[in-house]
Amino acid sequence: MIKEHGMHVSMVYVQVKPGHINDFIAATEVNHRASIQEPGNRRFDVLQSTNEPAHFVLYEAYAHVEDAAAHKQTTHYLQWRDTVAEWMASPREGVTYEGLFPQG
Repeated sequence: MIKEHGMHVSMVYVQVKPGHINDFIAATEVNHRASIQEPGNRRFDVLQSTNEPAHFVLYEAYAHVEDAAAHKQTTHYLQWRDTVAEWMASPREGVTYEGLFPQG
């Protein structure tokens, strides 16, 4: 099988302190809206657990690994990172994947 290059995907797992859930959602929405405008961005989904409202997953898909790296240099990302840092119950965990389907 010939391997096609898929998307670069990160699943970022975040546990927020209970008193900061709404703050986190507001700050993450600002980051989301700017991120989906970035070159190479394919998806930037923000998910909240229905069973544990303080648990979030960010699904970030970029066309290329370089696009994902560029995201981490943007003003909106850096502002989000610094803003939400004190609201984390534990350090966020990012796991990267190669998106196979859909391609592109």
